Amino acid sequence: MTKNNPGQSATGEHPVLVALQGPLEGGRWMIIEPIVIGRETDCSILIEDRQVSRHHARVTVENGHCLLEDLGSKNGTYHKGKALDSPVQLVDGDVIQVALIQKFGFYSSDATMPMEDLDPAFFNQPGKLKLDAKSRRVWIGSRELDPPLSAAQFRLLLCLYVQSGKVISRNEMIQCTWGEEETVGVSEQALDALIRRLRDRLAELNPSHPYIVTVRGHGARLDNL
Repeated sequence: MTKNNPGQSATGEHPVLVALQGPLEGGRWMIIEPIVIGRETDCSILIEDRQVSRHHARVTVENGHCLLEDLGSKNGTYHKGKALDSPVQLVDGDVIQVALIQKFGFYSSDATMPMEDLDPAFFNQPGKLKLDAKSRRVWIGSRELDPPLSAAQFRLLLCLYVQSGKVISRNEMIQCTWGEEETVGVSEQALDALIRRLRDRLAELNPSHPYIVTVRGHGARLDNL
């Protein structure tokens, strides 16, 4: 039997870090593998500021729980306003601060992320795709996609959306959409067909921009305007 991804909740959605106040504001990172935050270029989340240590903090997943630890940083990592001196388990809605430069919100899945943490300016940007995982609604600019996406289409779009601009492998897209337990029976043709249908739905609101870009031999990425 295939083991569940330890960073995946029972609903098949991954925990998420959302950049709040700071230079990375608006960024989102799914926590699937350990995430290192720091100034060094090999970090998962790069903050190019001298207040941030080369390898400043790390978020890992153990037994289905996310743990935050400081990596001996000079200016500290803060959890709910208190400096960390040992690893701490994160719970939905926790606020993390790296040095004095960047705040993050932790959410047990993208579906629990409150609307106020989504950039309201998206509504005023023609062509910009915005997604609210809690209500499962999708907008492009100020226009909402109606009727809503199917469950599979939405899960695929969510997988791409929370990692906008990053190439997502075909295997990861299948896992996000159908769940690890079901991936054995999912064909490449089924994924291709789902991507085509999702492209067609997004084209209903903006036919001039191909939001889902295929990267041959690697997967696909979301090109959000």
